[in-house]
Amino acid sequence: MKIEYPDGATPLDRDEAEGLRLTHITTREQLNIFESENIRKAVVWTRSGRTRDILSESFIRQLHQKMLGDVWTWAGKFRKTNKNIGVMWDQIGIDLRHLCEDVRFWIANDIYEPDEIAFRFHHRLVLIHPFSNGNGRLARLITDLLLEQKLDSNRFSWGGGSLVSGGECRGQYISALRAADKGDYSQLSVFVRS
Repeated sequence: MKIEYPDGATPLDRDEAEGLRLTHITTREQLNIFESENIRKAVVWTRSGRTRDILSESFIRQLHQKMLGDVWTWAGKFRKTNKNIGVMWDQIGIDLRHLCEDVRFWIANDIYEPDEIAFRFHHRLVLIHPFSNGNGRLARLITDLLLEQKLDSNRFSWGGGSLVSGGECRGQYISALRAADKGDYSQLSVFVRS
């Protein structure tokens, strides 16, 4: 299968692409359908009522596996290659632990308002880019869980449009993330609630 990537997406290398469990998929549209269904199941799993430590490496891995494990063999496993975005692959675990510790500290000490904690968490998780693919979708879902479960707040609207394929909404999202990469969170703070 030849995959065409929307702006800002992380291309898979050949070994990662061979991890596709569903060999009958031949188009990006088909892949999106199967991934979306798998992610829907993961959302149901997050609402199962079981208490989980969402600010942990083990939960982040488990959530990614629940989101994409029916489609990809590498779901829930940290990437083993460097990408066009993200920390060096051998630093993922360390940076992820630091992020979770930072967020716990921000919450315990009221460092930021709930929305700012959430969009800063989201941005850093995307920037770490722990997995071969699905990092934005993972980061959005876990950020919404953080808002609901730890920050007593409503989920973000994420621009109100599709962020999976190309388009204006995705363009705004990528632009906001790139500005945050440079320390300017103003676009992201507006985008997440628009």
